[in-house]
Amino acid sequence: MRLRLRNIFLVYFVVSLVGLFCALRELGEDPFHPPDLFKAPPIPPMPPPDPFHPLYSPPDSFHPPRPPPDPFQPPQPHFSPPRPVQKAELVRLSQTLLHVPALHWVVVEDAAAPSALVGGVLAASGVSFTHLSAETPPDLRGRPGDPSWLFPRGAEQRNRALRWLRDTRGRDEPGVVYFADDDNTYSLRLFEEMRSTRGVSVWPVGLVGGLRLERPLVSQGRVVGFHTGWRPERPFPLDMAGFAVGLRLLLAHPRARFDPRAERGFLESSFLGGLVTPAQLEPRADNCTQVLVWHTRTEKPKLRQEEQLQRQGRGSDPNIEV
Repeated sequence: MRLRLRNIFLVYFVVSLVGLFCALRELGEDPFHPPDLFKAPPIPPMPPPDPFHPLYSPPDSFHPPRPPPDPFQPPQPHFSPPRPVQKAELVRLSQTLLHVPALHWVVVEDAAAPSALVGGVLAASGVSFTHLSAETPPDLRGRPGDPSWLFPRGAEQRNRALRWLRDTRGRDEPGVVYFADDDNTYSLRLFEEMRSTRGVSVWPVGLVGGLRLERPLVSQGRVVGFHTGWRPERPFPLDMAGFAVGLRLLLAHPRARFDPRAERGFLESSFLGGLVTPAQLEPRADNCTQVLVWHTRTEKPKLRQEEQLQRQGRGSDPNIEV
């Protein structure tokens, strides 16, 4: 009998820029998405490097070549994007996903249209992908100085990914949907644990909620409670990285979605409440006793020196993509 792997769909959100949605396909099959869904922004060919040069390293194909700056034009001030670590986080995650068999990655940017930067990273990643966009409405964006928890983050992008699933997948197609964050750390074993999900599977998440870990409490193979330090009365006191959803269950509930106006900490509950009850959750990771995902955070870079040099017209070369 041929071994078949259940599809896994992973949704990943990068704050204020990009949400990612991944699908694990049947091992050994061709990608299942229509070709036009996978087109990335065109990347002009790079000149071949000299492999015999002592400092040779594989060429960076994450972005197209740019023309050299005009030597007769004075340098112009260049200000960093809101999230200067964006490309670095995408590259880091792609290196993990490369080791997961039968995976498809759907990126949903928080923008009016997909960007060339993200498209270039995806095209060079070696991972099968789809690149979409969904812009957060202005009334759901925080103003400068507002706390990050004032509005749920990534709801519009995750809902766009869910809509894409419902538009392109058959109701009887097996699969698993997983939501992830841009700077989390994932064990490869996590993807194998979730692969058998039929309803909603759950597991612990490390370094989250002000605790060493949050996790479902399991007795005789059933979830009977939750170890959490904040608002334990929530219907589903789970982190976004702590559950996965069976594709067939999702497609059987077309109204299930994330509420972009959900109360703080209730975004996950707004979605899961339309699918299952807490008693129906499926524990994984040795009855929720092993941590396979960590809610790590990328440190925000301090660019004061860069800003000072930019004001003097001597900032870093803006033609080099970071």
